[in-house]
Amino acid sequence: MEKIIAWWKEDNRGKTLVKALFLALLPVFCCVVYCAAQGFTIGQVYLPASEWNDELFYYKQVEGIIHYGYPQGYFGFNESHALKLSFAAWSPVLVFPWIIWGLIFGWNLMSPIYCNIFLMVFCCFLFVWLVRPAWKQLGILALLFCLYTPFVRYMLSVMPEVICFSMLIIFYSLAVNYLRREKVYKLVLLFLMAGTMTLMRPYLALFLLLPAFLWIRKSGWKGAAGAFAVLTAVVGVYAGIKHYLGAEYFAPLFFTDWVAAFFEQGLLGGIRFTLGKLYYMGRDFLNHMRQGFSTGLASGAFFASYLVCMLVLAVQSIRDGRRLRRKQNLIRKTALGNEEKELKVRFITEVHLALSFFAMLFALLLMYKLTEGSKHLLTFMAAAIFITALMETKFYKKAAVLGVTFAYFFFYMGLDPYDYQVPFVREERRASLEEWEDTLSGRLKLKEENVPNYENVVIWVFNDTVEGTDVNTQWQLLYALPKGFGISCCMPDYVMEHFDTIQSRYLCVVPGGPVEEKCIRAGYEKITEQENAVLYQRY
Repeated sequence: MEKIIAWWKEDNRGKTLVKALFLALLPVFCCVVYCAAQGFTIGQVYLPASEWNDELFYYKQVEGIIHYGYPQGYFGFNESHALKLSFAAWSPVLVFPWIIWGLIFGWNLMSPIYCNIFLMVFCCFLFVWLVRPAWKQLGILALLFCLYTPFVRYMLSVMPEVICFSMLIIFYSLAVNYLRREKVYKLVLLFLMAGTMTLMRPYLALFLLLPAFLWIRKSGWKGAAGAFAVLTAVVGVYAGIKHYLGAEYFAPLFFTDWVAAFFEQGLLGGIRFTLGKLYYMGRDFLNHMRQGFSTGLASGAFFASYLVCMLVLAVQSIRDGRRLRRKQNLIRKTALGNEEKELKVRFITEVHLALSFFAMLFALLLMYKLTEGSKHLLTFMAAAIFITALMETKFYKKAAVLGVTFAYFFFYMGLDPYDYQVPFVREERRASLEEWEDTLSGRLKLKEENVPNYENVVIWVFNDTVEGTDVNTQWQLLYALPKGFGISCCMPDYVMEHFDTIQSRYLCVVPGGPVEEKCIRAGYEKITEQENAVLYQRY
């Protein structure tokens, strides 16, 4: 008992617990305030009112995994499907916290939201417990957290960004803790976390480099060999997941034409191609930023905020590096003092995150579509907020720069409902969804032999043309599909071209469009119709 009391008193753990609970309550507070400002509560967030269609795929896939181990129908695009099982284009590792949550607490429309909030609460608590920031640092962090509204927007969604946010914040918290008191098990945990993040999204392999550096720093060539083996294994596992468990997307998820240029055009030709692509993509990047400043374009706001974060990290890294160099002689002659040791801890984490920012910027310009790729930058900025709060500063200039940037882009200019508005319940949408659920529960039955199969698949025809107007299918009603059903998002030209050879049993189409006309002529049975969606059964 005395040992437990001594451990509790060590390093003022009681005070640390108070700080941890304070920060842990912040995500809940932000969500409650945001919803209240709109006249709603957290419980009135309603995913089928959202316009983010990726959410439908994530939600229904997790639902199928929880109830059957994997969806019983294929998830894909233009009827593509994975070589094994039935997942869409993204790694199923990406959603593992939701799967665990659903297995413990059940899965419904509020489950991912409560899980997201819990993940942010948990990571905030662990950050304080592992890092032990001062009250002033905690105050800076709380302010930046409130101003960075993507925290709230993605907590109140079924997008996996919050999973990435929380894992990366915990990763850096553990890295700081390790650098203060080096223990082998902490380094192992850093590798496990970074490896898991890489399996979730490949660019997060950047964070495998930090534990690799720490291992090399500790064990020399043995650490280098071990780190290389770990990195190779993780990349190999990701390649296997992508090859066997990923369905082909409409277009490549990332582009490698600049790599191919080196093989096809030689070294100089590859360099010219890469520099040319950086120039043209960089020009588009700046154009997005200009629109972010003038119109609030979300991708432009993300780009501008990203560059500000990167600049803050780079400047602070240079300053801390100079301070360390000035103290080099003292460090060589004596053991590190607390001040010097803390400076080194900050320097290592700042430099690694700054380099990761630079690397991700080049990856974005060379390998991603700018609009779709912009949301991947949010995870890096979330980590930067927590690292910035730890910076030693006299007048809080760097935190103020970040705060002003976030306030301008996410409060003053962040008005576009598509990108920033949390979806709250709408009675007409809920009534339509309930009617679909009542109808589909009696009409759609899973075929449980030889699964996954196309008899458990609904084609979601993305849009169609009605009287010269492009109309999107009301895909939100597909939340009503029975558990285990798969969804194949198809473009109308694909369906029209392959109408006689499509394999999926059901089609959800726009009423009055050419695709529906073909369904009627083919004698397909209409199951139900609501809003801009009508569901047909082929056989």
